[in-house]
Amino acid sequence: MTDYRHAMIVIVVMGLGVLATRIVPVLIFGRGEKVPEFILYLGRVVPYTAMGLLIVYCLRDVPVFEAPHGLPELIALSAVAATYIWKRNTILSVVIGTALYMFLVQSIF
Repeated sequence: MTDYRHAMIVIVVMGLGVLATRIVPVLIFGRGEKVPEFILYLGRVVPYTAMGLLIVYCLRDVPVFEAPHGLPELIALSAVAATYIWKRNTILSVVIGTALYMFLVQSIF
């Protein structure tokens, strides 16, 4: 199979997947119907749960008992939290934290 055909198949399948995620909730709940309380609850708690899971995943292998004792991670995590509290911008916070972490790991520690 040629490369452009393979690429077109991948694009079509991904487009159908995105379309399905948009259409399925409308098919399940309909338009104008009241959304169940459980779904509203999930909408409130899942973002915080996902962020907590990502934090645990990122910090699970930090060598606390070896130099630099997780100091770059702690500094970057503090920068992310401070930037988010200051600007309330998730993307800005993640970019600043990532850049700071890369700087600390590659040049200082």
